[in-house]
Amino acid sequence: MRDRRLDGLKFRRQVPLGPYVADFVCLRHRLVIEADGPFHDAEHDARRDDWLRSQQFRVLRFPNTMIAVYPDEVLERIREAAGVARPLLRPLRGHLLPHGEKAFPDDLT
Repeated sequence: MRDRRLDGLKFRRQVPLGPYVADFVCLRHRLVIEADGPFHDAEHDARRDDWLRSQQFRVLRFPNTMIAVYPDEVLERIREAAGVARPLLRPLRGHLLPHGEKAFPDDLT
């Protein structure tokens, strides 16, 4: 996602947004990307996501394992959320789900 290499989308890292810090944010598309490690507080994440949505941001969360194992699929989901999706040659392994629901196989979370 560096240097606008993802279809010209500009992402900034570790951006303060109100009382929170987003892992990555594309301000033009009001899109927040969170890379979730193994230790996350679901209640804190839900409060944070609710606040970000109240500020008209869309939040995508990806487990670090998903990013490492299926990077092309993660990037495609980001493209879709930003409205710059390309035609897929094959279907994605899951789909975007609201916070708290599993979007990926259990062995990847």
